[in-house]
Amino acid sequence: MERVLITGAAGFLGSHLCDRFHAEGFDVIGLDNLITGDMKNLEHLIGQDRFTFMKHDVSNYVHVSGELHHILHFASPASPIDYLKIPIQTLKVGSLGVHNCLGLARAKGARMTIASTSEVYGDPEVHPQHEEYFGNVNTIGPRGVYDEAKRFQESMTMAYHRYHGLETRIVRIFNTYGPRMRLNDGRVLPAFIGQALRGEDLTVFGDGSQTRSFCYVDDLVEGIFRLHFSNETRPVNIGNPDEITIREFADEIIALTGTDQKVVYRELPENDPKQRQPDIARAREVLGWEPRVDRAEGLRRTYAYFKSLTPEELNKSEHKAFEAYKR
Repeated sequence: MERVLITGAAGFLGSHLCDRFHAEGFDVIGLDNLITGDMKNLEHLIGQDRFTFMKHDVSNYVHVSGELHHILHFASPASPIDYLKIPIQTLKVGSLGVHNCLGLARAKGARMTIASTSEVYGDPEVHPQHEEYFGNVNTIGPRGVYDEAKRFQESMTMAYHRYHGLETRIVRIFNTYGPRMRLNDGRVLPAFIGQALRGEDLTVFGDGSQTRSFCYVDDLVEGIFRLHFSNETRPVNIGNPDEITIREFADEIIALTGTDQKVVYRELPENDPKQRQPDIARAREVLGWEPRVDRAEGLRRTYAYFKSLTPEELNKSEHKAFEAYKR
């Protein structure tokens, strides 16, 4: 039985990856410091055979006893509200964290996949974004702590691949949505749905002409799984190329929820990308992958999840762990 370590296991994507690898018969070790993760995302796995949880900060030395065959490094604050509150921790998990995981992979002879992001392209001047584009990132802007952490993570991973011959994979993740997202994480989809459920007006930043491309989480996990077990060592975009403006997306959420809220406009944050659409030609060619769940169906599933939340969860506005990470 092969063993896999998944960091960021209690987060949105990490928990879905734990589910997939556990369902495939792997012995899964989930690691998370719970700064943005939530044990509720893993409660269905706790106590089951072949699943172990470790509460640990991957920015510190990581030890796993026994054999280890696979590592997926998905620990990181992943939304603006997170990494603007804890910028130092965001940089640490993308530098010290990936270094610790790569060192562990080398010691164990494990294959490692890292979660990179479309944010490495910054506010892109190339559209759609392909993997050979180097990006347009403001290194000293407020978003730079996340963008540069991910760019450094890619560089460190390729250095281990080239210098130590380590088996590595890099997935560049575009906007993803689905059950287990946090309503208060600052990303547009949970923000819109949360506002609609609470009877609030939907907040659009800028004039709403900026675009995003939303991929349902099941499609993303399938792409990551295929990439991890492929022979592709170059970065691979995984996302849905179905592009939509934020204003159009707000209208879709209003129609989905059956609410009559207005759309209100606020100033666009600094360095917020104006366009975001993945070129997935490489994923199609080397993985035989493309998204299967269309946005209408994915939004129905996601809305059903958010509607199931308790009033306390719906109105929760702050994460309990942030205060501990102001240093």
